[in-house]
Amino acid sequence: MVENLTVVRGSKKVIEDVALTIRKGEFVGLVGPNGSGKSTLLLAILGFLNAANGKIEIYGEPSTSNRHLGKIGWVSQAAASLPPNIRITVEELVRLGTLTRKNMFLRKGRNQDRIAKAIEMVGLEEVLHTDVARLSGGQRQRAVIGRVLASEADFILLDEPLVGIDRESRNSLLKLLDELCHSQGKTILMISHDMAAIRQTAHRMIYLEETIKFDGPSEEFPDLEGLANLRGIEHVHSDHVHVHEKEEE
Repeated sequence: MVENLTVVRGSKKVIEDVALTIRKGEFVGLVGPNGSGKSTLLLAILGFLNAANGKIEIYGEPSTSNRHLGKIGWVSQAAASLPPNIRITVEELVRLGTLTRKNMFLRKGRNQDRIAKAIEMVGLEEVLHTDVARLSGGQRQRAVIGRVLASEADFILLDEPLVGIDRESRNSLLKLLDELCHSQGKTILMISHDMAAIRQTAHRMIYLEETIKFDGPSEEFPDLEGLANLRGIEHVHSDHVHVHEKEEE
């Protein structure tokens, strides 16, 4: 739950009076133009940014509570862009999702079932021992999502996971995310600039531009003209259209 949230970064108010509630098992698409506050909202939910006003609760606890450890998974924009000099296999990357301060020095075999299950869920069994750097963009995105699934997170936040992947991989990834909601009961909040893809996949869409200007079922999301009206953008050719119509009379 986000209630009357305002976040200031530097001296600029990035989001103001944002309120929303996400229910368990929902797939919510968060859209809006560049600089509209989408990533700021995610970082505030994750507890990385402080609120100037308002509050955030996850599972009835403040977003900064230690009780959320392991329950929340985050896939950032840069998560799939590993430096070329890092050598790590799919299995090793997914295993990172199981590590905590308590178990990181325990024997390797622990949590193997969780790792295998996560890799199966993202469909990467055939590249289990392949270096992540050799995977396609879509496969890398699946691998980092597998890392989150291995942590057994219930609430997954994704920041632009569709960037840089081809159409087939995009469709496959969106189908996977939808399946996680329906069959695993995961809750997903995903940022994307691809409004068409989100509208076809997410259960609900939120349009954010400093504050929330639309929040409802994906099938009710406004068309381009309605979106322009939401943003207060006027048709610059309206006067010319009227003049042209008069000339034809």
